[in-house]
Amino acid sequence: MATTRKSTTHWEGSLMEGSGTVSLDSSGVGTFDVTWPSRAEQANGRTSPEELLGAAHSTCFSMALSHGLSQAGTPPETVDTSAEVTFQPGEGITGIHLAVRATVPGISEEDFRRAAEDAKANCPVSQALKGTEITLEAELAG
Repeated sequence: MATTRKSTTHWEGSLMEGSGTVSLDSSGVGTFDVTWPSRAEQANGRTSPEELLGAAHSTCFSMALSHGLSQAGTPPETVDTSAEVTFQPGEGITGIHLAVRATVPGISEEDFRRAAEDAKANCPVSQALKGTEITLEAELAG
């Protein structure tokens, strides 16, 4: 069964001087402030598309790795993953670095690395970042 999740962004003003909020509508867990400086310079208590993408990628990767390890008969006790998403103004997202540390009883270093590489290549967020169809519905208010 397919699921659809929704987030909504409200933006006011120009890119450089404006600001907005992004809400995680499906879960209702929060609304977060965003600005251009929080994206291109320092976070200063606000989020960015890259931080949200990193959260999605590290979560998806951790879930895929946990599943792969369990399927191979070596379920993990813990999986801790960080995702560093690099944004270069004028270029866009230039790279994502995943770093994982896990406790997996009974697995060799080689088998763990192989499982991690498989999760990196095949988790749904990694797959979506390879290229995905983007659709748009645009409407002017008022």
